Order: sequence, then structure tokens, then C-alpha cells
Amino acid sequence: MELIDKLNWRYATKAMNGEKVTQDKLDNILEAARLAPTSSGLQPFEILVITNPEIKAKIRKIAWDQSVVTDCSHLLVFAAWDTYTADRINKIFDLTNEIRGFKNEGWENYRQSLLASYPQRDAEVNFAHAARQAYISFAMAIAAAAFVGVDTTPMEGFDPSALDEILELRSKGLRSCVMLPIGYRDSEKDWLVNLTKVRNSKTDLITVID
Repeated sequence: MELIDKLNWRYATKAMNGEKVTQDKLDNILEAARLAPTSSGLQPFEILVITNPEIKAKIRKIAWDQSVVTDCSHLLVFAAWDTYTADRINKIFDLTNEIRGFKNEGWENYRQSLLASYPQRDAEVNFAHAARQAYISFAMAIAAAAFVGVDTTPMEGFDPSALDEILELRSKGLRSCVMLPIGYRDSEKDWLVNLTKVRNSKTDLITVID
């Protein structure tokens, strides 16, 4: 499979060369992230696409001085909702009804079920749940990038509170959870580029229950 070949090709790039990713490839990566499945279809996160050199430089300082932050073409920041609210839930359900052009009793009952539970939960529980949904989108973006020959560096190595402050996320009801620099590898500077990919064997990873 072509996708499997691409996933074998990709790795967590440790040095990028600053070459720009074309708009069509960026659009494909972001569209894959947008189409990712999420719990109840709520998509409880946003994706910030950062190219501003000054902002990237600020983020590098709170991300263990990792060069890919400034040397990447685009820095994607996945920011999850800080909590679930009735307004946020209703917006998605209303959008679904608008796009599909009809209301469904089962769907409306499901809306009420979520409204009766999610907003009442602790905000930290809700953020953790929303962040897990963002990670699904994050993974889709990584796969899509590999498919079009773009390198990525999955990153949790940063100070989330500091990043939230730099990007003014808290005022928007968002909290950062993971970053994805995208660009092209610098083979001369990247110590990881020629090392063999290591993963657990299928036997160790997968259990089939008949």
C-alpha cells in the first residue's frame, strides 16, 4: 500500500531546512485534519497555522529550543476547547441540521443527552476529552503530510501555559495540547534521518480475539 510506504518513510524530523510547503500540500494536510473523526462529531478544537517568524521564535524559547519550531515551513498548533458548553454543543448540532436539511428525533434526543451531561462535568475532565479528539486530527495530519511527502515533528515538548499566553488562547476558550511543525528534513543536520525505524512487532502489539 502506498500509505504504508509513506508511513515507513516518515519519522519525527529533528532538523528542517526552511523550505516552504506549497499551498496545495498544506491545504491537503489541513483538510485531512478537518475530516478526522471526533466523539459525537463535536470537533472540540481549533488548529492554528503559524508562519510569523517572530511568533515562532517566541515559541521556540518555550519549546526546549527545538530548531524545527523556527526552521519549519508552517507550525500547526492544536488547541482544544477548555470545556464543553451548551452553546458549543448546540452550534455543532445546529450546523448538522442546517447542512443535512432536516431534523432527526434521535439526533435531537442525543443533543439533549450531551447537554445534560457534558457542561456539568469538571472543566479539566472536559479539556482532557477534547484534547483526545484533537490528537485524532493531529494523527490524520501526520499521515496526510507523509502521503504528500512533507516531513513533520510531533511535539509535546513545550510549556502549554506559556504557549497559551503567546497565542492568547485562554481568552478564546482554548488550551494548547500538541504542536506539529511541517516542512522538509535537513539531512545533513538531522541525527535521526538515517536510523532504522523501530516499532513493536505485530505479535507484541496486536491481540486477535476470535
